Amino acid sequence: VQLVESGGGSVPTGGSLRLSCVGSGINFDEYAIGWFRQAPGKGREGVSCIAGTSDRSTKYRESVEGRFAISYDSAKNTVYLQMNSLTPEDTAVYYCAAGWGFSLVDIPYKYWGQGTEVTVSS
Repeated sequence: VQLVESGGGSVPTGGSLRLSCVGSGINFDEYAIGWFRQAPGKGREGVSCIAGTSDRSTKYRESVEGRFAISYDSAKNTVYLQMNSLTPEDTAVYYCAAGWGFSLVDIPYKYWGQGTEVTVSS
């Protein structure tokens, strides 16, 4: 099983990025997929997740609600995180993870990617 994130980079405040998480050796149809981030010197926190159920429900942490959007393309076995109106507080390494829990807590997630770095300058 491998999860590979991409799409990170450096943008100014107010900019946008779209992160991608591609799964190989795993069928995302059967898992909840979460996006997490870890800023320098801070703990890992859940950003957004999409359920493994057919309705594909979504959750967001409060600070990104209305700015970020998670989506899933089953044909590509890829989950996206569209990030708009970025602020320096969004600077972090972003990770995707697959598991059986529809949660912004990392405990239910079994498979993790290596991360992609996002830097937002003021």
